[in-house]
Amino acid sequence: MQYLLRREEGQGLVEYGLIIFLVAIVVIAILVLLGPQIGKIFSNISTQV
Repeated sequence: MQYLLRREEGQGLVEYGLIIFLVAIVVIAILVLLGPQIGKIFSNISTQV
């Protein structure tokens, strides 16, 4: 019984790890796609000040 409980806990941990990995990939993709535009916005703000 203990073996089954440990296996389920390990499986949950792997699932959380996969979710975090997928979220990180999405965030990186968004930053790569929008990075230049965000840089221009900050550049415009800094020149106006």
